[in-house]
Amino acid sequence: MKLARCSYFGTGVFWGVVDVQQDMVTPISGEFSSWAPKVARGAGISALRFAGPPLPLSKVQLLPPIEPVNRVVVAGANYAKHLVEFGLAPPSQPVAFLKAYGALIGANDPIRFPPLTNELDHEVELVAVIGSDEIDLDDPLGCVLGYTVGNDVSARDLQRSGPVGIGMDLFAAKSQDRTTGLGPWVVTKDEFGPGSPKLRLVLKVNGETRQDGTTADMTWDVGQLIAFVQQRSSFACGDVLFTGSPAGVGMGTGLFLKPGDVVEASIDGIGTLRNVVSEKTAAYSKVSP
Repeated sequence: MKLARCSYFGTGVFWGVVDVQQDMVTPISGEFSSWAPKVARGAGISALRFAGPPLPLSKVQLLPPIEPVNRVVVAGANYAKHLVEFGLAPPSQPVAFLKAYGALIGANDPIRFPPLTNELDHEVELVAVIGSDEIDLDDPLGCVLGYTVGNDVSARDLQRSGPVGIGMDLFAAKSQDRTTGLGPWVVTKDEFGPGSPKLRLVLKVNGETRQDGTTADMTWDVGQLIAFVQQRSSFACGDVLFTGSPAGVGMGTGLFLKPGDVVEASIDGIGTLRNVVSEKTAAYSKVSP
């Protein structure tokens, strides 16, 4: 089952069940937190009540599939070959940090080119969507509603700008307004079978493949990442967890994003983000969500 967060011609924001073949999205009744835990436990579509007739999927705006009150957690350094691009040794435990909600864009929204960076980079990632406040460390995948696609766009020069002895400036690198694609929808975990999903991830820029990997190569799988984060800062229903990116990023190849680039981040069995890089912002101005 595909679950999308949408808006439709000024009628407000809603969650809906997507039928791509029929070009339909059917609005769901009730708050995300009222039905997501039931779906995460395996109730499927029977856990949902609908708020009206189907709408044309091609006419709705696909929003990032996360409520504004929820957290964006990012796990980094989770693919060995990706670490080689940075000249880093494998860490002894997962690395996790937070990304600002304002960094997110939907599946077809433009990627804003921030004024402070000259090295805008791409990172396709599997993203787990948490569907429950109850996290069982013996069964961490039990809390997962499903999975979506992320493009953790990063400002690499800002990432390196942290003071000597302090470390990387991940806030500046990862939380630039309206840069990070998320979507196009959540595919519920029952479509992937038991365990951490093993899926192909591909990122293309103007049709040229830049990243091509598989989540089977993650150092720590989805369950291990959830357990690691949960023991440090509790997940809430609706939070999302980026799980790391394979090799092929601009930091390793020297090919950074430019204005006008068409960036397509895809994961088998989920879908594709297609975002165009905007012209570089001349100066800082308030960016509305």
